[in-house]
Parts: sequence; structure tokens; C-alpha cells
Amino acid sequence: MQIWRRRSGPPPGLSSAVPEGAAARREQPAGSWHGCACAVELSRLRSRPPPPFPGAAMDLAYVCEWEKRPKSDHCPPIPLVCAWSCRNLIAFTTDLRNEEERDLTHMVHIIDTEHPWDVYSVNSGHVEAITCLEWDQSGSRLLSADADGHIKCWSMTDHLANSWENTMGSMVEGDPVVALSWLHNGVKLALHVEKSGASNFGEKFSRVKFSPSLTLFGGKPMEGWIAVTISGLVTVSLLKPNGQVLTSTESLCRLRCRVALADVAFTGGGNIVVATSDGSSASPVQFYKVCVSVVNEKCKIDTEILPSLFMRCTTDPARKDKYPAITHLKFLARDMSEQVLLCASNQNNSIVECWSLRKEGLPVNNIFQQISPVVGDKQPMILKWRILSATNDLDRVSAVALPKLPISLTNTDLKVANDTKFFPGLGLALAFHDGSVHIVHRLSLQMMAVFHGSSSQRPVDEQTIKRQRTTGPLVHFKAMQLSWTSLALAGIDSHGKLSMLRISPSMGHVLDMNTSLRHLLFLLEYCMVTGYDWWDILLHVQPNMVQNLVEKLHEEYTRQSAALQQVLATRIVAMKASLCKLSSSTIARVCDYHAKLFLIAISCTLKSLLRPHFLNTPDKSPGDRLTEVCSKITDIDIDKVMINLKTEEFVLEMNTLQSLQQLIQWVGDFVLYLLASLPNQGSPVRPGHSFLRDGASLGMFRELMVVIRIWGLLKPSCLPVYTATSDTQDSMSLLFRLLTKLWLCCREESHITEPDDTLIDECCLLPSQLLIPNIDWLPINDGIISKLQNKQLVRLQFGKAPGLIGHTVSSQFDAFVRAPGQPKIDHLRRLHLGAYPTEECKSCTRCGCVTMLKSPNKVTAVKQWEQRWVKNCLCGGLWRRMPLSYS
Repeated sequence: MQIWRRRSGPPPGLSSAVPEGAAARREQPAGSWHGCACAVELSRLRSRPPPPFPGAAMDLAYVCEWEKRPKSDHCPPIPLVCAWSCRNLIAFTTDLRNEEERDLTHMVHIIDTEHPWDVYSVNSGHVEAITCLEWDQSGSRLLSADADGHIKCWSMTDHLANSWENTMGSMVEGDPVVALSWLHNGVKLALHVEKSGASNFGEKFSRVKFSPSLTLFGGKPMEGWIAVTISGLVTVSLLKPNGQVLTSTESLCRLRCRVALADVAFTGGGNIVVATSDGSSASPVQFYKVCVSVVNEKCKIDTEILPSLFMRCTTDPARKDKYPAITHLKFLARDMSEQVLLCASNQNNSIVECWSLRKEGLPVNNIFQQISPVVGDKQPMILKWRILSATNDLDRVSAVALPKLPISLTNTDLKVANDTKFFPGLGLALAFHDGSVHIVHRLSLQMMAVFHGSSSQRPVDEQTIKRQRTTGPLVHFKAMQLSWTSLALAGIDSHGKLSMLRISPSMGHVLDMNTSLRHLLFLLEYCMVTGYDWWDILLHVQPNMVQNLVEKLHEEYTRQSAALQQVLATRIVAMKASLCKLSSSTIARVCDYHAKLFLIAISCTLKSLLRPHFLNTPDKSPGDRLTEVCSKITDIDIDKVMINLKTEEFVLEMNTLQSLQQLIQWVGDFVLYLLASLPNQGSPVRPGHSFLRDGASLGMFRELMVVIRIWGLLKPSCLPVYTATSDTQDSMSLLFRLLTKLWLCCREESHITEPDDTLIDECCLLPSQLLIPNIDWLPINDGIISKLQNKQLVRLQFGKAPGLIGHTVSSQFDAFVRAPGQPKIDHLRRLHLGAYPTEECKSCTRCGCVTMLKSPNKVTAVKQWEQRWVKNCLCGGLWRRMPLSYS
């Protein structure tokens, strides 16, 4: 890997100025699509030499490859495609040749970036080569299309990330699909990087007014997909609420022609824009507006021709025939139909151009102006494509990856570029046949970072780089994708090997710690608001950053409104837990955060079971009144607190109370464990330590103990079971009294006091009064992120866990790893499964939480509890199926 160091002037192969005559064309009237300021600023950016890169901007995190197969079994797929979802699942294709039947099997592989070796491979059933893969907005469904016109929709089986099935599809018989996209759901959240220091999330991330491609009754977006075929047909499939697929096909224009390349984008008004090319740079790049509607239970497609363009390189006499083929055609973003990236190539070289669609005033002849003067907004306007930037000659481009961050390009992009502190979401990636990858600015096409994959050691001068590029054939990426925060890049080569690259948040610039933390914090907040997985951000978090990030994340969270805090309450706890895994000094707090997630879930579930005794009760629910009473009544006697509540609102069926006993037992055990550990509070490495200063969590435990006390009067067998030395001892009253004293010390976050000696002495006596339970903490999961802290390349193999190929679990996790042969537990149901479970289980891809795949319960209350975690774990991670007798 080598970061190319500039001396002066533009880099070789990248232009520092737009083509001749383009400056004049950038002058635009008021009301143009992108505005004069953007074009003038881009011109100024190109005129100055780009900044140097003193630090590493890209490096390999890990490489995962297949077990060596006979050459006759492996056939490089043409084309090779991959897709990266917002849940950090990567799908890619390979082909296998059957030696006996001499035919190809087109495989689709799906991996989770945290467990890349645990690959799920499925025979796609496509007869021809797979040409497109596309994730939906939720990251739970995948579209695949082939060269025979078949489109298949894949969904998770039982919401498992390593179990997929083909549920539905559509087809245009014998017509290869060249472009594919899900319809837009109307959700667009813009990032304002220049406001990253603002305290309100509403200022940093704003909801953009964007209409769905198609809506149902009441404005709900209708799901479906759109595809473009090689013969110039556009096909739309709509998913009706009853599960049926409504499909319609229409020609893009009356005069159909071959479509070699195409891409799909969406407008804010709910329309669809399709860009097409026949593959020849001498032919125009055509654009069409597509409108989809449902008329009389049938899908209707209307198309309209939009202004087209010719690549600038074809109008330059010196380059007219130099780049005969257009090899890449991409909109800069799915929801940005006004900007397009084009790449033209010959056998050895490529050139890249960025174009923008703008409204321009139509000049009116003086004769007509004298008859009817043009005033203000009455000036006729037309849409025209104008070139924003272009490169000089480059090596041949093999793949293009575009950023997914919806950053505003009018102000934010220019401000960040002007400060030479490039934000990762502003760059797009170009892979070349020499094995290198360039990150370039997505508007000015300025160089931002370079990665040379062909070098095992870092060259020290340009001559070494030149020698490397001339030595033998190099493996290059045939497909690649940027993560949803643009902090990671996945590349697939012709052998199906997956390479995961880190992309520095500072793009190689030397930044102070506060600036680096602000970049990471801003993206963590974005994932918190959107619900996207933040694994790619963790790639850049070093152990010395963890404490600061957790504190700053909490500070920003507490500045938000109470309603927003309630929405994000569990998400920020899960985020803190994943951060604390990355440092040995905070590893014990991971257990505390997962326990807090469990506590919040139990509290919400048990309160939701309470019903008002009369229908005409006040607005507050029984759960709200419970919280209010427990916060006001600070008495240490549980019975005196209980008499202030309407106990008739807590009456439940006996079967329901008994079915909740396992969850009630966990509450009782955890309270006893916390109080018994109070004398050792000086040790922060002890799990449960953070609860001793957490007034909100202690308050929740106090509320639950009151509820459990009431339920115990109805059915004593549902109470938590304690092993006491005295038969006459009231264990619930004792624990509630000590818990209330501890809660009073820290119920006000701004005024926390130390527990008095009397409370500590009473807690010291607890082990002689009650048997202290062993808390079954969540195991530290076996993911890859903890093995990437030292910034050394990790080599993996599909189908083999890293422990089997030379990597061992770090010693800092030894205290939390369950030894083989120890009894296993269902972490959500709190049921013991035995040392070698016979029931099928699933585990979380992020926190390692384990639970049974099928529910053994039939009680409604327990089903309600289990239904909360059908799609996601407590921490928001996805589930994956585990083998029987897991260790």
C-alpha cells in the first residue's frame, strides 16, 4: 500500500482544469439547478494544486478468500457484481462450473462484515449470468437480475442473516437486465457537515421533502422495483399489500435501440430518471423520465425524453477516436438525478467526466424582446447538461463505487473541500486494472487518496511505483462498493476474493484528536438517527478514543428533546456497548450496557401488561402512574410505596404471571448482585459497576420490585427465588430498602453523593444472609472487529472461523468467554439449555446474544416479549442461525 505524495501541480492522469470553453458555459442565470456559486467554486478548486497526503488514507483491514479449488471448477463471472446494505451485509456473485454437466452454476454469496468467513452461499437458479444486485432501503431484501431477463427477490428466512429464500420475482423473457433499482420510499435525510458542531440533531440532519415513486391510499409508499433491459424496455413490478406482484413493461422511446449501460435515479417530485448508452462514445447518452401509476388495478408506465449529452472527449479533435467505448455510466446518487458520472475507455486507458443538468435561460432575439419584453421569471428556461469536471488520461478503470451519504452539495461540499479537510462521503472510488484504487472528489474529480494493492511494502519514491506497475499481471477489483458512511470499501476480484479497505475519516490529513473524534462522532450520530449499522465506523476507533467517544456521544444525546431521547434510548446504549468492546479498560462496561438494554426491555414489557381498572381513567397509563409514584415516594419500605398504587390495575391471569417468572427472577438476581457488589465499587473493571451510579436504572429496578411485590400477593410462585439463611427473613423488603438508599444517592445526575457507611455495612452482610447468584453475562462475540485494532492485515478464509487459521481470542476477553462443556443459556428467555443444546438456536451478529430459534411458549404475554426480538436482537443486530451443540 502506498499513499502517493504530490510535489506540485496536478497529479498525473487527473486534470486541474476543465476542458477548453467550459468556463464560459458555467456562467448561469439566476434560478439554475446548482447555482453559479457551485460552478465558480469548482473552477477555483481546480485552479490550485491539490494538497499533500501526509497520512495513510486507505489500508487493507482484512482479506477473505476461497479455499483453493481445481481450475476446472472455477469460472470468473462476467460480469461480477456486488452490493452493500445499510445493515452491513455484502452480497456478491461467483460462478462454478460443473465438470460432469459442463454447465455453470451462478451463485449468490451473502456475508456479514463482522463475520466474513460465515458466508451464506445459495444457488441463485439464474440460467444466465447475474448482471445486477440491489438491496432495499431496510437491508433485509435483495434483488438479483440476469442476462435472460429474470429478476428474483430474496428475503431472509425467519429473519436470519445466513438463511435466504427466493420469495417472488418478475421477468422479461430473453431480454438481459442492465439496470435495476428498488422504487424510492420518499425518505431522504440530508447531512450538513458544516453544522457538525451544532447541538441539535435537527440542524445536523434534516428531512428533505422527497416524494415516493408511487403511493398507496393514505400516502404510504408502494414497494416495488424498476429494471431496464438491453433492448430499451423498462419494466416495473409493484408489490401489492396482498402479496401479489403487479408488473408492466414499456419501451423507453418509440425508436428502440440497444442499451449496453443504464442507471436509475429518482427526483423529488416522485418521478424516475433513466440514463442509457449503447456503449459507443460516439453515440449520445440518452435520458428519460419515467412516471409510474396504478390505473384500474393495472400498472401504467409513461416515458418522456429528456435532454441528452455527448461526452466531451468525443468533441475534442485530439481524443475523438481515442476512447471508443463508454464503460461506466452512474448517477452520483439514487436520489440525485441531476448529476451523472461517465467513463470512456480504450484497451489501456480511461477518462472520467462529471456532468450536471441545469436550468438555463433561453436567449430571446432582440426583435421579439421589443415586441414582448422578457421580465423577471417570464424568461423561457431550458434544461441543459453542462460538464463540471473531467480527468486527463488514466489507467483503464475496472470498477466504480459511489458514496451513499446524502451530503448537500451546494454549500457543505464546497466548504469542506475549501478547508482541504475532505469528508469521506464527498469522494467516489475508482478501481484500475493495475490494482490501484483512487478516491476522487465527486464533483471536481480531484485526487483525495490512493491505494496501491500490488505492493506488499511501501515504496519510497515514484520510480519504485513505476517499476511496480510494470511487473507482471495484477489482480484488480472487478466490482466494489462503499459502505453507507464511506469509511470502508469492499472490493471483489476475478477470483471471488473479498478485500475490505479502511478509508480514513480525515482522508489522510494529519488532524488533531478532537477533529478526528468529531468526524467519527458525527457519523455515529447519523447512524443513531437513521438506524443504520455502524460497524464500518468502528474500524477507525482506537482504544484511546473509546472513552472520549462514549462521553461525547452521551453529551450530544442529552442535549436532544425528551421525545427524541426516548426514541433513541436503546440505540445509544447499544452503540456505547459496541464502542466499549474496543478497549481493554472498558470491556467490563459492555456487560453493563447489555444488562441495561435487557432492563429497559423488561420494564417496557411488564408495564405494557398493566391495564386501567376503569375505561374512563385519566390520561396517564398505569405504567406512567407507577413511575410517578415511585419517584415521589422515597420511603424505604416497599409496602408503604405499594399502598399508594391502585393494585386493581396490576391484576393479571395466573398463567401469565407464572410465565413471566424467568424474567422476574433475573430482576431479583440482578438487584441482589448489584447490592452485594457495592462494597467493591472502587473497581471499575467489575461488571455492574456503572449501575451503582446510574439513578435512572436503579429507579427502574425499584419500580419493577414494587410491581413484583404486588404480583407476589396474587401468585407467590412467580416471585424470585432466594436462598436465605433465615426462614423468617423478608428478602424482597430487605433488598428494596437497600436499593432505595442507593437510589437516593444518585437519583439526581447533577448531584451524586457517596453511599454512607451504614449502607455499605449492610451490603457487606448480604452474602451471609442470601446466596449471591452468578450473573450469566453475555459472551463476548467472536467477530473480526477486535482483531483489527493493531491495523495489521488479517487474512481469512470463507467457511473457516479465524480461530482455525491462526488467530486466537485476545486475553482481555478470557473472563467473559464460556468454556466448552459449560451449561448454555437462552439470554432472552433466561432458560437453561444444557451443556450441549438440542434445540436450534440463533445468535446476534453484533453482541453474541443467543436464543432459541423456535418458541417453546404458548402464553400470550411471553409471545409478546419474544415478538420484540423476532427481527433484531436487543442491540439492534441481525440474527444468524447457529449449528447444534454450539460451543
